[in-house]
Formats: sequence, structure tokens, C-alpha cells
Amino acid sequence: MSEREVDLALVERVRRGDRHAFDLLVIKYQRKIMRLLSRMIHDPAEVEDVAQEAFIKAYRALPQFRGDSAFYTWLYRIAVNTARNWQSASFRRPSTVSVTENDEGETFDQIDGLTDQSTPESVMASRQIAQAVNEAIDALPEDLRTAIVLREIEGMSYEDIASTMQCPIGTVRSRIFRAREAIASHLRPVMEQDAGRRW
Repeated sequence: MSEREVDLALVERVRRGDRHAFDLLVIKYQRKIMRLLSRMIHDPAEVEDVAQEAFIKAYRALPQFRGDSAFYTWLYRIAVNTARNWQSASFRRPSTVSVTENDEGETFDQIDGLTDQSTPESVMASRQIAQAVNEAIDALPEDLRTAIVLREIEGMSYEDIASTMQCPIGTVRSRIFRAREAIASHLRPVMEQDAGRRW
């Protein structure tokens, strides 16, 4: 069974009254949703609240899920819309988190400790680059930030991003291109500074 078929089977079980099946969907996608939301909302406690609200909305809207898109695409759309509503209601500017996780939940600090080949200078340079990337993403307009996060952080296809953001694929490609250009422009001074150093 494909991931999409597994999700659809769980959705059908939820529709038949199996709440445990929805718990499985939450467990499967909670970290991805939290990671996505943490790029839009700075306060970790608020991220948890918005994620919980997004899952509640998804549970209530499950009878309307037709399966035209993958379940996670539909769920991401709900999460992004919930975050936007939260931002509008609280009049807060979206922000990014400063700690980056890999798929195993390790932070850069933990990964740095595991590598023997890292010098203090290379660790510092990596942190500066990561900070510059986070700052560049944070400075992007919301539509560009959402598109680049869904593509580069979440690994979604252009089709799924278009479905999530409810816009044409061409618009998604344009947003991702513009986001990459803005990030590269922001990184250029950091990279030039590193290139000028003698290690």
C-alpha cells in the first residue's frame, strides 16, 4: 500500500467511528505540522496550540475530505490557514525558529557533537549560515515563505504545494524561485566573508 492509500484507509476508519485511526494520523503528521507551523509562528507554546487547533479542524472537516488530494496536502492546507487566522487574530508578525531539526529530531548542536572532523571555525561558520538562512526565510513575504518551507523543509511536490496554497503550479514555481533568489542574496555576504577567512 502507498502512503496515500494507508492514509485513505485510516480516514475511512475514522468515518466509521474509529477514533484511534485519527490518533494514528495525528501521530504520523504531528511533527511535520509542528515543523511547518514553527516557520510561521515564533512562540513554541503557540505552535502547539495552533497545531492542536488544526488537527481539531481536520477531524471535524473529515467528512468533507474527498480524497482528490493526498491527506497530508489537505491537512497542511488546514494548518497553514489556521496559522494565518492565528496571525491575523493576534496581530503578530510571523517568525522562524532558530533551532533546525533533522528527521530524527536532532538539533544542529547535537549533530555538531557527533562529528569528529568539525573544527570550531567550521562549526561557527555552519551556525552563521543556518542563522542567515533562518533570517532570510523570516524576512520573506508570507506567500514566498510558505512555498519555500513546503518545498525545501517539508519536501512537498509542486503539485501538492499548489493544492495546499490553492494556486496554480506556475505561481508556486515563481514563488519558490523568488524565495530562493532572496535567500541567496541574503547569504551572499556571509559566504563571501567565510571565503575570505583563512582557516
